[in-house]
Amino acid sequence: MKLFDWLTGYKPAPNGVDRQSTTALRNDLLAINRKTAPFIIRDGKPEGVDLVAEWKIADARWYELFAKAGLQRVFKVLMKFDAAVCEVRAVDQEWSVEWRAGVPTLTLSANAFRGRKWEKSFDMAFAFKEDLSYGKVYEYRFNTTEIKTPLIEAAHRTGWGWRGVAFGKL
Repeated sequence: MKLFDWLTGYKPAPNGVDRQSTTALRNDLLAINRKTAPFIIRDGKPEGVDLVAEWKIADARWYELFAKAGLQRVFKVLMKFDAAVCEVRAVDQEWSVEWRAGVPTLTLSANAFRGRKWEKSFDMAFAFKEDLSYGKVYEYRFNTTEIKTPLIEAAHRTGWGWRGVAFGKL
């Protein structure tokens, strides 16, 4: 069972830490928000969860030879509080859309993922910008531990465990 726990990202509540209320947990998770972080933590009511940590990895538009193109990529950690067992249940969600519109073609590709994800990536592209100057249209670095580690630490500070959900619903 420990191997499956590792694969799903289960981290039990630490021993010796008093369990606090869901309100204290929510406030501690929201306190992670800061201007220098590449992600935000917000209310999750639109998604049907308690909180969402959202990282907008890339959102760019540029011009190519006889075409206009764009890339949009977002990673989210959806969190639901299970007060009965004092655990934060979390699932990763990612989607990306890349498109090109020109003469004589129109292409669109989209990807979506839901489950548990580990990723460390970076990318950069140079092209003509919307003001027709040439330069860098996007650059990003992305590491899932950069968004998940502060969330898990906040849950542990309030005496709650963390359970990653790979399959099934939150």
